[in-house]
Amino acid sequence: MQRRVRWYRSAVGDKEDAVNGKRRVALTLEFDGHQFKGWQWQPTGERTVQGVLQAAFANLPGEHGNVHGAGRTDAGVHALAMVAHVDTSTPLAPERLRLALNAHLPNDVAVLEVRDVPETFEAQFSATYRRYLYRMRLVRGAPRGLALDRNRVLMIHKPLDVDAMQRATQAFLGFHDFSSLATQETRSKERTVLLCDLRVQDRDLDLHVAADGFLRGMVRTLAGTLLRVGQGSMRVEDVQEVLEARDRRRAGRSLPAHALYFAEAGYTPWDAEASEAYVARRLGRAG
Repeated sequence: MQRRVRWYRSAVGDKEDAVNGKRRVALTLEFDGHQFKGWQWQPTGERTVQGVLQAAFANLPGEHGNVHGAGRTDAGVHALAMVAHVDTSTPLAPERLRLALNAHLPNDVAVLEVRDVPETFEAQFSATYRRYLYRMRLVRGAPRGLALDRNRVLMIHKPLDVDAMQRATQAFLGFHDFSSLATQETRSKERTVLLCDLRVQDRDLDLHVAADGFLRGMVRTLAGTLLRVGQGSMRVEDVQEVLEARDRRRAGRSLPAHALYFAEAGYTPWDAEASEAYVARRLGRAG
């Protein structure tokens, strides 16, 4: 019997693929990390984002490989737009695949987009940059969201010198050895930070950080170092010395994971305007 062939439109043009042949798809996901032990599947059975995604694929027609994410988030970390890829032989078109996956996923994970990509695309290794958001809130005298946002925002109960924190962000920009911000890291610790900006809206402090790569715990320690500046236990000019020391003991503590969000994975050269527009859409703030 002649094999039936299905045509679909890929990210790089029209492509022919058989129904029972493998193709690679990219997923854009959002998830609430509160009840997950991070991204990566665990052999001991802990609930992970990768684990529930692969369980959802197992309910769909066809054969499916492992789901690979653009980053391995820690327990409690959320995502506005995590990118992942998977090889699959499912005949479902991208939008039907998105709907089918969401029908089998728990309500703390959602697939926002599915698209066909070349077989050379890899969510992690094809990324040119990643962007994170760390959310803090000043609640002294205005205890908004103490209960509702307790798993999504770090509540700060004492006054901070926000202006000093904003000035200190500039020390992290550019190419540095970030050993002082690394936790249990065996890779090269040199990275280029493309964006480090603390934005204030009412009592909310949103720290946006983008880089060509991140070390384990880097964003949370960066945020903890800025918090020390805001509390007055570190001067703005000390931050540069902390980086130059390449000593983890000199930096601030690693802040809790529940206020950290994976915001974007980029696959083109860094474009600040395009990144801002993308993250604004994911935050529901597009104008």
